[in-house]
Amino acid sequence: MATTHDVTDEAHDDAEQTPRIRPEDQDPKLWRGSGWTARVIKNEDDDGWAVEMTCDGQSEPALVGPWTMGRDKKNPKPLDASAFATLVKTANEVVARHVQQRRAMLHRSVTAVVEDGARIRVDLDIVPDEDDPHAILTGRDQAGETVKQSRVPASFKLTAESARKWLEGGLSEA
Repeated sequence: MATTHDVTDEAHDDAEQTPRIRPEDQDPKLWRGSGWTARVIKNEDDDGWAVEMTCDGQSEPALVGPWTMGRDKKNPKPLDASAFATLVKTANEVVARHVQQRRAMLHRSVTAVVEDGARIRVDLDIVPDEDDPHAILTGRDQAGETVKQSRVPASFKLTAESARKWLEGGLSEA
């Protein structure tokens, strides 16, 4: 006798090695799986519903969005496998964009040409420490080897000219 398999279950088992997301084990307003929890909640701003996506281990949702009303126009539409998969994908994209944006805020890079004509990439990585905010300047040659590194104020303005001066020893280090 042939057995049938849920395609959703196989995809999650093979691709991510996570426990199966079985619709019969989920609640219509609360789904868990793939590192996320989807919860349908009352929208505080109006009479509708919202869905919040919270990453496992986090206290605050990474994503909150509107949710569809059910046919009775009073209760929310129940979560299902397709909606949950879409919500997980969207929440992962939101988190990835947030990480990318945070990295862009804390990292800058320029290329400076020093006296001998060598091109050195200088990276400024800000350390947002509440007690001691600072930044690390790192100069790397074209092979990626570190040629100079030092600590500077978090307010350091990285330009090609300031990088060149720093590389040539014209700037004092913090």
